[in-house]
Amino acid sequence: MAKELAYVLINPYSVAKSRTGGIMARYLSRSGLELVGAGMYGPSAELATAYAQSLRDDSGIEPEYANTLADYVLRSYMPESASGKRKRVMLLLFEGEDAIAKVLSVTGPLRKNMEAGETIRDTFGDYIVDPDGKVIYVEPAVLCGQDQAGTAAALKLWASYEQADSGVILNAGDTHPGDDRQQTLVIIKPDNFRFPSVRPGNIIDMFSRSGLRIVGAKLHRMSCAEGEEFYGPVRAVLREKLKDKVVNEICAAATERLDLELPADVKQQVGDLLGPIFGDRQFGDIVQFMTGCRPESTPAEKKGDPGSERCLALVYSGAQAVDTIRSILGPTDPSKAGTGTVRRELGQNIMVNAAHASDSVENAQREMKIIDFSAPSVTRLVEQYYA
Repeated sequence: MAKELAYVLINPYSVAKSRTGGIMARYLSRSGLELVGAGMYGPSAELATAYAQSLRDDSGIEPEYANTLADYVLRSYMPESASGKRKRVMLLLFEGEDAIAKVLSVTGPLRKNMEAGETIRDTFGDYIVDPDGKVIYVEPAVLCGQDQAGTAAALKLWASYEQADSGVILNAGDTHPGDDRQQTLVIIKPDNFRFPSVRPGNIIDMFSRSGLRIVGAKLHRMSCAEGEEFYGPVRAVLREKLKDKVVNEICAAATERLDLELPADVKQQVGDLLGPIFGDRQFGDIVQFMTGCRPESTPAEKKGDPGSERCLALVYSGAQAVDTIRSILGPTDPSKAGTGTVRRELGQNIMVNAAHASDSVENAQREMKIIDFSAPSVTRLVEQYYA
């Protein structure tokens, strides 16, 4: 069976309530599909109106529910009438065999007076009617395609608005602007995407206790050139920091194998000569882990190509965002991280430590520029399936 591209829109209410991580974890673990795309949208009135109409026109949805969902979009996706501020909607793209049906199964139907917790909508949604059958309240939690035709129409529509309506949505109605507001970057690292699992969603869920808002999202394949630039400041640190490790290892080997004690001046020379070489190798290991490419063995003309490893880049916004996120993430070495931190729970070692977070506002700006949340990524994927 050929692969399909399916979509999920996490609705503004679900995003605002920080349910994004729990929703993502369920889709990945229960569908077995690969997460291949992500983007944060602030839908314009034009996009919200067009999407609502596409739901009414979708023959795969029963007319009663199509109109209910269309009306919901016009209420919930539209910019605020008074301020014009936009809502945040996260778009997720899943790829795999029979992807549309699998996503639909995990999503569950929109049904009246839902109570059980089996599907996404059972757990996170509501469809409440009175004894006469009149709808009192509707919150479907997410929206997704019902079949190939409806999915193709929706994805083409959202892709056509990617340049105008997506990216880092700083001035949404629920982002609590203020003078102390910061933006910081989080990267959920490639070790969380070795196979579909709850890990990426669980990490997002752990960060949700920060009270910060996710204002940007991108499923990214970092190129070798981006990896070298992103981790460039680490290179000099490694070249200097690892001198003592090299000297200690060589001295131990010389004593054990040759019964030779190296003089202090020789130790200095060994550190100065081999420390930078060892540091560069460690730097190459980091870049390879994040991109799948080793800098020293990747031809110059290939360094700009997307790497083979996936990561999920997220921008968080709010008061003291940098320090808040790093306190939840924990220190670089998972063995030294505190209980309840991301790295204590999910990290393995200093490099394979679940996630990265910016260590300053200035570095966050530098790192976000490298990831480039304004570059179209959803459109490229949609065109592969629905040119």
